[in-house]
Amino acid sequence: MKRLVGYWKPYWKTICVILVLLIAQAFGELALPEYTSRIVDTGLQASGIEHAAPERISEESMQQILLLLDDAEAQTVQSAYTQTDDGYVRGDDVRGAQLEELDTVMETPEALLYQMAQSKEIDPQEMVQAYEAGMLDKQQILEMREQAVSSIEGMSGSMLHQLAVQFVVQEYRDMGIDLNHIQRRYLWMSGAKMLFMTLMIVLAAVLVGLMAARTAAAVSRDLRGRVFRQVVSYSTSEINQFSTASLITRSTNDIQQIQMVTVMMLRMVLFAPVMGIGGIIKVVSTHTGLGWIIAVAVAATLGVVFGLMSLAMPRFKKMQTLVDNVNRVSREILTGIMPIRAFSREKHEEERFDEANIALKRTQLFTNRIMTFMMPSMMLIMYCVMGMIVWFGAQNIDGGLMQVGDLTAFLTYTMQIVMSFMLISMISIMLPRAGVAADRVYEVMTTEPTIHDTPDAVELNKETARGEVEFHDVSFRFPGGESDALEHISFKAEPGKTTAIIGSTGCGKSTLINLIPRFYDVTSGFITVDGVDIRTMTQHSLRDLLGYVPQKGILFSGDIESNLKFGGDAISNEEMVQAAEIAQATEFIDAKVDRYHSAIAQGGSNVSGGQKQRLSIARAIAKHPKIFLFDDSFSALDYKTDSMLRRQLKENVGGATVILVAQRISTILHADQIIVLNEGRIDGIGTHEQLMRTCRTYQEIAHSQLSAKELGLEGGMA
Repeated sequence: MKRLVGYWKPYWKTICVILVLLIAQAFGELALPEYTSRIVDTGLQASGIEHAAPERISEESMQQILLLLDDAEAQTVQSAYTQTDDGYVRGDDVRGAQLEELDTVMETPEALLYQMAQSKEIDPQEMVQAYEAGMLDKQQILEMREQAVSSIEGMSGSMLHQLAVQFVVQEYRDMGIDLNHIQRRYLWMSGAKMLFMTLMIVLAAVLVGLMAARTAAAVSRDLRGRVFRQVVSYSTSEINQFSTASLITRSTNDIQQIQMVTVMMLRMVLFAPVMGIGGIIKVVSTHTGLGWIIAVAVAATLGVVFGLMSLAMPRFKKMQTLVDNVNRVSREILTGIMPIRAFSREKHEEERFDEANIALKRTQLFTNRIMTFMMPSMMLIMYCVMGMIVWFGAQNIDGGLMQVGDLTAFLTYTMQIVMSFMLISMISIMLPRAGVAADRVYEVMTTEPTIHDTPDAVELNKETARGEVEFHDVSFRFPGGESDALEHISFKAEPGKTTAIIGSTGCGKSTLINLIPRFYDVTSGFITVDGVDIRTMTQHSLRDLLGYVPQKGILFSGDIESNLKFGGDAISNEEMVQAAEIAQATEFIDAKVDRYHSAIAQGGSNVSGGQKQRLSIARAIAKHPKIFLFDDSFSALDYKTDSMLRRQLKENVGGATVILVAQRISTILHADQIIVLNEGRIDGIGTHEQLMRTCRTYQEIAHSQLSAKELGLEGGMA
């Protein structure tokens, strides 16, 4: 969760706006049950009369009310009404706090008068007559009032108000006032308010959904960008540490999990606490005495959520690793589909994929089965709570402690509280997996590349650089390796000369080449370019000097032109064509209908291996580097093309340093310097003629590939 919050920090302003909108939405949601309660209690049962203080009242009823009030209360009532020919009229200026005070003063006497009228045991008018005749004094009447009030102490405030309103209804009916008009006006006004509140809720929900989706998409976009930039800066060691399949999963599936949970968090989880707390406040304010039911519901809900999550959490953590494994196996199988078919190993690979797939399936099924108990449990709790509310609420209504509207509002608020916890439980299904995904993404972003520029790194000028490369007692060991892959390598590759590297398979030729662009850093010793240690110069300026052609030609989706100009935007069409001519690629390029605009599929799958190599070589030539690194880049070329390419290369880029790894003796016969590697060590350095006299390893390689005559040995003997 901490990681997720960290990813959201840049968008705190938007999240604050979303929170304000959610509060507005929750305010509207919490207001609707109150309106429903009022419609039931006031609009239907009380004919639309809201206040215990009537707008008009007869003189007889006013006398009865005043008789049940003390002097201060009577003064409050008399100051609010004006006497007319047919009774008393409430002043138009009586509103707000004054009207609420008047309601409070008149509620109790009106409720008592209404109960007297309903019981028919005491006639209020006879009480007035007895007071006027001196049979009762004011103190006795107030004592009678206190006794009557004590008998209804258990009645809720809403019930007391309702009795007072029923008195007003009867008063209006006796005075001939049109109650239907009052009721219709109240219902229309309440309906209009509810409609407005609903529109406000809809607007807030739409805005929250829009802003949450945009924020989540922005978080996902930024994370993908940060992960991609970090991965691009990785050396081969970090790539191997995570594996390509895992990095792809972390850049796609894991970030998608974060995006999904971000939307859910902003739309639901921030909303749920507001609704839950607001619902509890509203429930407490109803004074129904049923608050203990809420406590039971919340405790049961939390118990279910924590119980299920404790079972599912370990499997959620394991799931992402299993997704990595499925991606890894899939990548291996799809990449090696041709040898798999050639060796008829489809069945074996299907079984290997099934093993990884079934392991993921079992974990997902376990977590899904655990989580399937979540919703039924929540629904069971909700319906049990509803049953308890209806049961105990009906008893309270029967006992005169609640109104029907209060029960309706309480039931709605309770459902809102339970639904809030249900929303939290829904996100709890996604949150653990998203938390694991966030940690995995964070691991990528915080893993620093082992190869990086020093603060005082030197910037080499390509225009003035010569391109002289020298190895100074270089040794290298792969991370985690038990022994050195290269040991005590020392040689110099000069501009205008070709340095060839040859040796048996696995002797370290490609590793040596990869040390120059700093794909790896040396374990001991150092490498210089123009006398400057490559670790003290910026990687960009170092690689700007290089024209690198990997052992396996790699092309990018696009067309031939975009691949040949991959070295920089400054490469002109003329330079591109010249590079293609040097690389012997114009023959097949010109044969295509669209020539340099011919499409190249992903990975160069729509061209042959030889064509792919020639395009890779042309791409390096077009860059005009100071140093060429050919890592066995002529292996797919026939002898004629190989010979022509090397001749053109010498004629056109003769001033550059050429370091060439090759398996074929014919490719390096005329090199200015040949380095023979054997198990990571230099067995010999010199020209072809020198090595044929002095280096046993080179002799064995030469005799295994060429005849004595081709090698130019006298008498055809070795």
